[in-house]
Amino acid sequence: MVSPTPKETPVQLKPQQCGKLVELVRKREAGHNASNVLPGCVTDHRVDLCGLADISYISETLDKLNLDLNGQGSQKFTAQLVKPNKGSIMPVKKRKLPDSEDHGHKCKITSFPRPQVRGVKPNGAERQFSGKKCLAWFHKYAGAEKMVGPEAMEKFCDDIGVEPENIIMLVLAWHLGASKMGYFTKDEWLSGMTVLQCDCTERLQSKLDYMRSELNDAAAFKNIYRYAFDFARDTNQRSLDMDTATSMLALLLGRTWPLFSVFRQFLEQSKYKGLNKDQWYNILEFSRTISTDLSNYDEDGAWPVLLDEFVEWQKARPASLRPPCVATKREGERKLSAETTQL
Repeated sequence: MVSPTPKETPVQLKPQQCGKLVELVRKREAGHNASNVLPGCVTDHRVDLCGLADISYISETLDKLNLDLNGQGSQKFTAQLVKPNKGSIMPVKKRKLPDSEDHGHKCKITSFPRPQVRGVKPNGAERQFSGKKCLAWFHKYAGAEKMVGPEAMEKFCDDIGVEPENIIMLVLAWHLGASKMGYFTKDEWLSGMTVLQCDCTERLQSKLDYMRSELNDAAAFKNIYRYAFDFARDTNQRSLDMDTATSMLALLLGRTWPLFSVFRQFLEQSKYKGLNKDQWYNILEFSRTISTDLSNYDEDGAWPVLLDEFVEWQKARPASLRPPCVATKREGERKLSAETTQL
């Protein structure tokens, strides 16, 4: 191991010292004998300052001249000469400061993932969503109307391979926040497709399985079911007309609620011309919590009169016309999952 070389203190020559040294050199060049003052420093009537063997000797010699050098003169003219280093020590590698620009740039690359630039497809990764492409996709169907209407909707459904009556179209409308059945506005399209990260037909097709799976999620299905009421009703109406209501119930509950066909018969022969929001919401809760034999129905519960009348009507029917009882709610959930996978 090489021991470190002691730090060398630089010899400082102030202006008066430098001036005296120059004066002595000029005298030597003029033929004056100044060798006793600067031995070994001047040869052949020339001075080679870069070849001085021992700079510290100059300082000692100047001290012998008894010069009064007490810091006089301007600091900007101070000369600093360092004694040459004759040791063979391995050079120390320069360290970069922690706050250097290069260091910071490397930290961002190695420690934090860099965000992908839009429109650039990284190797082995999916292309980023493009709002511009999504807008062009919308105009493909909207045309001059600035809205995807019923005719364009049929073409759109054909392109993605989904029937217009399929419940997946209701799930898509829920994602887009569509306010009117059969129509998608530009704002609805852009906001909903951005959340879904779909800017073309192929990407939306890749999301269809995900949207089907949402029908098996109790919370998501409840939101879709409640959304369907406002989505399907006329703008100026507070209730769903009975034809629309039964069609939407068939779409949402027809495959999973064993009592749906019986309940539909009840609605068709009843005095009701439509369903309000409270009735609509409670039908879902009824289908989830009440067994098919209606044995756990509480007549004193906070159910709408519509459902009280349905229970009374059903119990009055012959037993042969009643559907078999689903023993547990879990069996109904398994049936729901099996049905939605076939959509």
